[in-house]
Amino acid sequence: MNGAQALVAAAVSEGVEVCFANPGTTEMPLVLALDSVPGIRGILCLHENVATGAADGYGRMTGKPAMCLLHLGPGLANGLTNLHNARRAFTPVLNVIGEHASWHLPADPLLATHIEWIARTVSDYVKENPGATTVAVDLADAVEGAKQGGGRIATLTVPHDSQLGDAGAAIPARRPDPVKTFASGNVIQAAQALKGGRCAILLGAEALSEEGVMLAGRIAAATGADLLADSFFARMERGGGLPYVAKIPYFPDQAIDLLRRYDHVIVAGTRRPVAFFGYPGIPSHVTTEAQTILLTTPREDSIGALRALAGEVRASDGIEPVHGALPDMPEGQLDAQSVAAVIARLQPENCILMDEALTVGVHYFEASRHAPRFSHLMLTGGAIGEGPGAATGAAIACPDRKVINFQSDGCGAYSVQAFWTQARENLDVVTIIGSNRSYNILNVELLRAGVTEPGPIARSMAGLDKPFLDWVKIGEGFGVPSVAVDTVEGLVRELERALAGKGPRLIEAIMA
Repeated sequence: MNGAQALVAAAVSEGVEVCFANPGTTEMPLVLALDSVPGIRGILCLHENVATGAADGYGRMTGKPAMCLLHLGPGLANGLTNLHNARRAFTPVLNVIGEHASWHLPADPLLATHIEWIARTVSDYVKENPGATTVAVDLADAVEGAKQGGGRIATLTVPHDSQLGDAGAAIPARRPDPVKTFASGNVIQAAQALKGGRCAILLGAEALSEEGVMLAGRIAAATGADLLADSFFARMERGGGLPYVAKIPYFPDQAIDLLRRYDHVIVAGTRRPVAFFGYPGIPSHVTTEAQTILLTTPREDSIGALRALAGEVRASDGIEPVHGALPDMPEGQLDAQSVAAVIARLQPENCILMDEALTVGVHYFEASRHAPRFSHLMLTGGAIGEGPGAATGAAIACPDRKVINFQSDGCGAYSVQAFWTQARENLDVVTIIGSNRSYNILNVELLRAGVTEPGPIARSMAGLDKPFLDWVKIGEGFGVPSVAVDTVEGLVRELERALAGKGPRLIEAIMA
C-alpha cells in the first residue's frame, strides 16, 4: 500500500465519506487511490472556493468533515474565502494539500509556496506529513483535529513522494469522537439572571438545532425571556411551530437599540455579539460586558447546558407550537419583499434554504417565520461567494431534501462554477438569483454615511450593469436549466415547476 492509498484508507476508517476536489499533478496518486480504495465519493469542483464552500455546507448538515483535496499553496489560497466562512460557522473541514516532492522543493519550483503560512490563517490544526509510513496516522490526527470543539479546520500537507512511498499495511483504528462539556457554574449564573430581570437568550451553533431551540423555548416560556440569534448564523432549524428566534439587526446602532432593553443577554453557543464593521462613535460590542452572561461558547455542550438550565428554572416539559400566517401572495413586478414572500409561501417542508441574498433577502427572515419546518443556512464570515458552493455541499449531504439557494447576484458571481458540479452530480438544488443588478449593500452604506449623490466612479463600483449579468446564459453554460422572470406570477410559475422536479434549476428574479 502506498502513502496515497494509506491516506484514503485511513480517511474511510475515520468516517470520511466525501472528497470535494480540485486536484493537480501533485495530487494524482491521491486521485488514483480514490479508485483503488473504495469508500469515498469523489466530487470534482471547477474552483477551489466551490470545493471549500461545499465542504462547509456538507459539514453544517452532517456534523462530519468532508475532505477537500487541493493543489499546492495556490489551490489552498483559492479556497480560503469559504474556509474563512467555515471557520466562523465552526464547521469541521479536512483539507488535504498536495505538496511538491521533498527532493524537488530545494529547486524552488514555480508553484512552491509556504503552505503552512497560508493554512494557519484559517486552520486550527496544521501539519506537514514527513513520510509515507506516517501518512495514515497523520490523516487520523487531522480528522480528530477537525472534530475538536464542535468543528475546526484541519489542514494536512502531503508531499508527492510521501504519496508514492511504501506506507506498510497498518491503518489506525477509528478514534472516538470528542466529548464536549459545559460549566455548571455558568448554568447557575444564567438561572439567577433569568429570575432577576428582563433577559434575552442569544443562541448559536447547536443551540439553534431543533432540540436546542425547543429547550430554549421552554426556558423562555418559564421566564419570559426572548430568544435571539446572531445576524448571520451557521444553521437554524425554523418554522413548523418551533419557538420563534429573532435575529439581531445587522447595523450596530439598531442592534444596540434592541439589546439595551434587556438587563442581561445570556449567550449560548456563540459569543458576545460584535458589530460587523466599526463605525465612528459606536462601540464594537453591541452588549455591555456587565450585561452579557456566558452560558456556553460554540465549542462547548450547549444542549447539555440548556437542558440543565431548563431544570434550574423549572421549565415545563413541553410548550405549545407557535403557528401563524405566511405573508399574502403579492402580485405584479418583483421587488425584494415580493420575492421573499413567494419563496416563503412555496418552500416545501424539510427543505434546506441557503441564504446569501443580503440586501435582496432582507425581508426573507420574517416572511419565512411560519413556513413549514426547514433548515436555514446563512453566510457566517461575511466573505461573499458562499451560497452556491454551500448549497452544493448541503445537497450532497442530504440527497432526500430539496435545497433552495436564495442568492444575490453580486455574491453569486463569485462562485458560478458550482452550477457545473450541481449539473454533473444531478443535485436537487434550486437557485433563485435576486437580481437587483448592483452591489446594493454599498449603496446602503453610502446613504448611511450621508452620501446621496455619489460621483460617477463610486456609482460604477456599486453597479452590476453595462453589461448586465445574463444569468440564464451563465446557468445554461454550466449545464443548469435556467430562466429569467420579472413578475410575481412568473416567479410563482417557475418556482413551482422547479420544486416539482428533480435536479438543478436556476431562476433569475429580476427586480424593479
